[in-house]
Amino acid sequence: MHASVDDPALTSMTLLNELAGRYPEAVSFSAGRPFEGFYDVEALSRHLTTFRGYLEKEKGLPAEHVRRTFFQYGRTKGFIHELIARQLEIDEGFTVDPESIVVTTGCQEAMVLLLRALVRDARDVILAATPNYVGFIGAARVAGAPLRSVREHEGGIDLADLERQIEAARCEGLRPRACYVVPDFANPSGASMSLADRIALLELAGREQILVIEDNPYSLFSSGDSPLPMLKALDERHQVIHLGSFAKSAFAGARVGYVIADQPVASAGESSAARVLLADHLAKLKSMVTLNTSTVAQAVIGGYLLENGCSLKRATAREAAVYRQNLAVTLDRLKSVFQPAPGMPQDVTWNTPQGGMFVVITLPFPADDDMLEYSASRFGVLWTPMHHFYGGTSGFHQARLSFSVLTPEQIALGIDRLGKLVQDQHAKQLSELRC
Repeated sequence: MHASVDDPALTSMTLLNELAGRYPEAVSFSAGRPFEGFYDVEALSRHLTTFRGYLEKEKGLPAEHVRRTFFQYGRTKGFIHELIARQLEIDEGFTVDPESIVVTTGCQEAMVLLLRALVRDARDVILAATPNYVGFIGAARVAGAPLRSVREHEGGIDLADLERQIEAARCEGLRPRACYVVPDFANPSGASMSLADRIALLELAGREQILVIEDNPYSLFSSGDSPLPMLKALDERHQVIHLGSFAKSAFAGARVGYVIADQPVASAGESSAARVLLADHLAKLKSMVTLNTSTVAQAVIGGYLLENGCSLKRATAREAAVYRQNLAVTLDRLKSVFQPAPGMPQDVTWNTPQGGMFVVITLPFPADDDMLEYSASRFGVLWTPMHHFYGGTSGFHQARLSFSVLTPEQIALGIDRLGKLVQDQHAKQLSELRC
């Protein structure tokens, strides 16, 4: 069997799902799912009808072609690419060639296709801020793409360390190809990059001749009034490959994502005049993996976009308000539960992200998988051990708290239960010291 089959990065999410199934009454801070309170099954048929009207009226397709679009195999690169380009122009203020967009079966497929295309052999390496999204770590394992860690701080990826890691990799005879970053409210850390650092990252990538892989599913969910531009919006030299997803904005069940890959590529032996877009190469790989992204799912997402004027900011306004409230409740409750008091250790800390879905708490005891099961069985609260996001090399005293699907009451109850777990472990540590 391929080594990735038994890789811990591919089993961590399975573990969390199993624990959630065994302890259904536990308050779960583990799932990074979008808020479910506004879902409406009846809306799905409306989205399909809206998209059908778009094909008939705006695109001028005859009834037979419309029917074929819904029921037959579809275009490998997808057929809602023009609507995605329209959304990016409306919400993010930049234009992109629709033909540089490949619509994928979730963002996860986009990661696998991209890594498979970029990495020729073991000498090609991908740099990534650590802690890192488990899905990207897993995609790299499946695609056989070596990852090299770069430090992350509260302001996102450490650019000085990125430069050091690029130089060190080249000294080892390796070829750094690209750097993966989540610039807004990263999963799992919640860290965000400043505008100055975004510009500096692109300048560094230009000097070092590497690509930047931008994954930015949380940028819509800022607690502030002035969101920063996506890296792709600042990209003047086709350095940025942007990974997009409708999982957090529309709904995850559609499994629709996309990749913007507008880099011109010349294959071996071809002249520069024969260059095609990287998107076209990714489409060739996709044709041998999933053939095409579900036509019905694309139609639903297309209708969803059309009904909201192709603006995800407009479409997700209610969800964004929920996440802002839940973030505030989470931070307030952490402050209340872990304030100085008898029986409560003073070395419990947490970060304060300005948006997104995650908060990271640092605990005075190992927050590993065994402790997670103890937490669920004894205290009725689930969280995600951060060591999974470090590939098992660090983060052993940290836990990620995801607040996106919880009510304020559930958040308060869950953090109260987490406080009891901390008190329990503190009492055990004191008992061991006395012995």
